[in-house]
Amino acid sequence: MRTALERRRATFLRGHYAEWIALLLLLSKGYRPLARRYAAAGGEIDLIVTRGDTIVFVEVKARGSMEDALSAITATKRRRFSRAARAWLSRHPRAQGRTWRADAVFIAPRRLPRHVMSAFELEVF
Repeated sequence: MRTALERRRATFLRGHYAEWIALLLLLSKGYRPLARRYAAAGGEIDLIVTRGDTIVFVEVKARGSMEDALSAITATKRRRFSRAARAWLSRHPRAQGRTWRADAVFIAPRRLPRHVMSAFELEVF
């Protein structure tokens, strides 16, 4: 039986791995990274990428099944994510004239990663 510390470490490593997979997927689609694991205002954004005139804030969810991954972004998570996005935008004034979007990348074993554009509404102002 695994200890709580071992489970936390395994979860952390699975999340780190999932973020790398998501980043590789987005790079293959022409996105350029701006930040990884950005934390501010009580929220965290896994990836911030850009393509063209759009800045994309990306939530990565890795679960045991794709169905679990797809349902893992709760209202509380969306609020915290949006607070962190507002904080990032306030620190990057050149981003003000660009388009912003909240995407998600879902990862599950033995399935291709799934990138969902505009996965949820970004509450920026």
